[in-house]
Amino acid sequence: MTVELSVVVPAYNEARRLGPGLRRASDYLAGRGIAHELLVVDDGSRDQTVAVAEGFPGVRVLRHERNRGKGAAVRTGVLASRGERVLVSDADFSTPIEELEKLEPRLAEAELVVGSRGVAGADVRQHQPAYRELMGKTFNRLVRLLGIRGLRDTQCGFKLVRGDVGRSLCAELTIEGFAYDVELIWLAQRRGYRVIETGVVWSNSADSRVDPLFSSLAMIRDVLRIRFRHRRGRQPVGRA
Repeated sequence: MTVELSVVVPAYNEARRLGPGLRRASDYLAGRGIAHELLVVDDGSRDQTVAVAEGFPGVRVLRHERNRGKGAAVRTGVLASRGERVLVSDADFSTPIEELEKLEPRLAEAELVVGSRGVAGADVRQHQPAYRELMGKTFNRLVRLLGIRGLRDTQCGFKLVRGDVGRSLCAELTIEGFAYDVELIWLAQRRGYRVIETGVVWSNSADSRVDPLFSSLAMIRDVLRIRFRHRRGRQPVGRA
């Protein structure tokens, strides 16, 4: 049977937050009546994340024996997906699953559609602390220096991609941490694929996995590595 949509959810020590989002996603997708699959990638959790995910009928759970990073979990999930379209969502569903309907029509315009908190139509209902927002703006400046332009928000954890394109791009991902989004977009643009943003609803979760200092430093390090790692990569192909 053809799978129309795969939903990939990377999770690390998400036993407390995962259940409500999975329940809402399961009910929503079942209500739409589309052929779908829900994949939770447990990234070496030390809590009951796997037990929570396995408690939902139809959810496929993939496991890393050790914690490798969000990018590694996304890569595992997307490569295992079978959908014609693939949605990647944070485990807390800080962007509600229903926002998928804003992204889907735009796949006619681009291979990768990025949910965004920084463009028209965005609705940030609970902001991050001021220091985190400042860190995000600083990080976005660094991303532009890498050569990714025209995007206001690369880090919102809600992205929809054509399945074949997503699996091909993820096969090349090397960044295993939080900055995987930047590499994914960089690779897509390098290949000539179009990447566009769509404003979505988003609410900050106080129980974020991003450490203000260490995660930020790791993200900066990884962004600087991207150009070095791919500088002799393949030439752009696909649609300009």
